[in-house]
Amino acid sequence: MSTIDKPSQNEDEYFAKRDADLIAKRREAQQQSVVEAERKSHFMKCPKCGADLETFLLHHVNIDRCPECKGVWLDDGELEQLLKHGDTGFFGKVFGDLFASAKK
Repeated sequence: MSTIDKPSQNEDEYFAKRDADLIAKRREAQQQSVVEAERKSHFMKCPKCGADLETFLLHHVNIDRCPECKGVWLDDGELEQLLKHGDTGFFGKVFGDLFASAKK
């Protein structure tokens, strides 16, 4: 019996491990592309009704607003920027109360 005709046990293990690694990498890449596609499908969509969000400028802050349900969405730090502007009145108090409760 010749050893050339039959691969060694180590050779079988090597190829089995390599194939398993390749399969794992392909699955990971496929999962990552699914996650990215899902995120892109939600980008600038209203979390409440799914309509396309519109951006408008308020006191040098870009605010996202839904034209369908009239929801207003703030990105991280935008509430603080609006509060620094010093608006008073009902909306200033509401924003101030929301900001204070978010810091607790």
